Amino acid sequence: MEIIPAIDIRDGRCVRLEQGDYARETVFADDPVAVALRWQGAGARRLHVVDLDGARDGRPRNDDVVRAILHASAVPVQVGGGIRDVAAVERYLEAGAERVILGTTAAKDQTTLVNAIVLFRERLIVGVDARDGTVATEGWTETSTIDATDLVKQLSEIGVARIIYTDILRDATLAGPNFAAIHDLLAFISGLPSPTQMIVAGGVSSIEHLRRLADLPVEGAIIGKALYTGDISLAEAIAAVGP
Repeated sequence: MEIIPAIDIRDGRCVRLEQGDYARETVFADDPVAVALRWQGAGARRLHVVDLDGARDGRPRNDDVVRAILHASAVPVQVGGGIRDVAAVERYLEAGAERVILGTTAAKDQTTLVNAIVLFRERLIVGVDARDGTVATEGWTETSTIDATDLVKQLSEIGVARIIYTDILRDATLAGPNFAAIHDLLAFISGLPSPTQMIVAGGVSSIEHLRRLADLPVEGAIIGKALYTGDISLAEAIAAVGP
């Protein structure tokens, strides 16, 4: 299982938002590029970078910082936040992103999503961000009426190869992943005609959590707050469960 450090950017700084709430922000660093290099130096094989302002506002807002990370990083980077059309996906791929994440677009604009899948295939990831099992959009500031499993079924049918499943109520809480929801979603995915790879995010705060995830058919785990608080050492996490 791949361990993927998260770098969330707001107003040019590296932050964490508890449960995605923009009013509950903790700033961990003023220089996200330095953070990216720090995680790379600690053994990260991939980075997860999100423009939080972009996710909320619907267009890239920390573009210069994201591009600086892409330029500085020697490891693959997946980028999300405010990417709402094919042109924006293409710009980040051309700037050096290995993968680009679509979230709101997947729930609200399937035409754009299908076009992006046709063009970019494996380089596209869909973020399935759930609050109590229901998909949230617009930087998690809006809750839709779409059930997460219904969205995953649609994504599988149109050829999405990989999703990131985030339990919003666990995100940046250090409360542990929602293993019940993860088990249910994995069981659902296994029954689909075209199973989709799943990366998990939200609540990871111990090596034991990672070991439990590694025992599941999960491709990767994104870790945010626990790395910044020191609850998890990236080097120890990689040694325990994989790269």
